[in-house]
Amino acid sequence: MKLQTQRRIDRWIGQPLCAAVSLWSRLTGRSAAPSHTAQPVRNVLVIMLSEMGSMVLAGPMFAQLRQRYPGATVHVLQLAKNREVSLLLGITAPEHLHAIDDRSLGRLLGSMWRVLRSLRRLPIDVVLDCELFSRISALLSYACGAPLRAGFTPHTQEGLYRGSFFNCALPYNPYRHISLQFVALVDALGGQAMPRSKLSLLQTLPSESGLRVDFTRAELAQFAQRLQADYPVAAQRPLVLLYAGGGILPERAWPAAHYAALAQALCADGHAVGLIGLADDQALAQSIQAQCASTRCLDLTGYTRSIRELLMLFHQAALLVTNDGGPGHFASLTPLRSFMFFGPETARLYGPLSPRATVFDLQLPCSPCLSAYNHRQTFCDGDNQCLKRIAPERVIAMARQALAQPSPLPMGHP
Repeated sequence: MKLQTQRRIDRWIGQPLCAAVSLWSRLTGRSAAPSHTAQPVRNVLVIMLSEMGSMVLAGPMFAQLRQRYPGATVHVLQLAKNREVSLLLGITAPEHLHAIDDRSLGRLLGSMWRVLRSLRRLPIDVVLDCELFSRISALLSYACGAPLRAGFTPHTQEGLYRGSFFNCALPYNPYRHISLQFVALVDALGGQAMPRSKLSLLQTLPSESGLRVDFTRAELAQFAQRLQADYPVAAQRPLVLLYAGGGILPERAWPAAHYAALAQALCADGHAVGLIGLADDQALAQSIQAQCASTRCLDLTGYTRSIRELLMLFHQAALLVTNDGGPGHFASLTPLRSFMFFGPETARLYGPLSPRATVFDLQLPCSPCLSAYNHRQTFCDGDNQCLKRIAPERVIAMARQALAQPSPLPMGHP
């Protein structure tokens, strides 16, 4: 289902449904949080329907959840296309991952009905809705039957209406990194939801997500042999990976001509450059490859068959240059150094949790233009000056400086 269709459904159907559920919640006395739970918390549900990279940024929140409810089972409700990431990160057991299929309206409604029946049979004791503006996630948090419901609310701010049935409501703070806001949802479950509580479980942003994916040496060696056999040019020289695609939000992409200039310069320096992405990104990759005009510039779109293989590819590379999106956050799970472009969205909210990441953000007066308040619809009409003005010469110079330095130690090295 197209993103714009989802937005229209969420706006024109989601808002009146949230209002109706809010009224019902007041009439039935379910608006207030219970003063205490009659039973120990056995099942906690986390709703996260956003992009795959958000699961990495939610690592500190999952750690806090397990500290607060050590005996509880953590369930995750997400889109079916994002399930692979949760499995890879070991967020919870596979049988506790619940998926919604959004490929069509019929599949969406059918999968929601099946998931809700399954969740209500558990039952769920606590639910955390990690979405900022989705009414469907708010409605699902109420429909799952949990007595404790934590989620974001506009409080006195205009917009972002999601009903008034969260009994552990937390005002959304557009000036605080999303990882800290996720942790604040756990804090709100203690009955001192913001803004009453002036404390937080985490005062400073962690330098790492706390998540990791382990590989055996044999597994990495096997992948390296496959890569070298398929692309011999990458065997004897440092590999730089470029992700030039914008995903569902193309305005987040650094211009393709800038990527081509970067690729051309690095290939001339003797490096191999690999253009990564999904099969849908192949046309863009081939265009950049043609502009680069070097046999060292490789089209790797669709080469990795899973997120796990993508991370193994990251282990073979010396640097990743990427737009704001999943690859930059996945790189934080590996020793790979990364450059990540921001502008339409801000690194202050969505920056990667990695000391090996370098953020490029010009912070123009119009930036960031994507937010929870405008449903991530920009007003620049594709003229993303915040990214166009990041000169390729600056990125080339910093890439050469990074590549001249020794590779970082593997994660977990003493």
